[in-house]
Amino acid sequence: MILIAKTNSLLALFQPFFAQETSDYQNSGSTTGGLIGGGLGLVVGIFLIAAMWKVFSKAGQPGWAAIIPIYNLYVWCKAVGRPGWWVLLMLIPFVNFIIAIILSIDMAKSFGKGAGFGVGIAFLGFIFLPILGFGSAQYQGPSVGK
Repeated sequence: MILIAKTNSLLALFQPFFAQETSDYQNSGSTTGGLIGGGLGLVVGIFLIAAMWKVFSKAGQPGWAAIIPIYNLYVWCKAVGRPGWWVLLMLIPFVNFIIAIILSIDMAKSFGKGAGFGVGIAFLGFIFLPILGFGSAQYQGPSVGK
């Protein structure tokens, strides 16, 4: 009996280091948080697609290209005057961050905005792309070829 008591106390002492989970968690049955988060993400995603569609249309590119994953990068490169092979640079990890910032600044300059607006597109695209697409900014041609 003493051996069992000592074993149990040793197990209790080292229990935080064991891989098993001993707590019983019960699901409350509520998925409201998941539904709200998923629904909000869907609304923001559709809004950003509409904004990018409008930006592409203003730039004289096909608006539907906003919904095609790799092709939209190609259209973005063409709209700002960068060569199409830059899409390959967007597929390289860590390099793609730099290229995205450059393309964002080029996009802002193509619409007559400054580099600060381009950085805003890169880091806060959900705010700055709708401003560019639905606002009064006019496409002035590719910024790189000027």
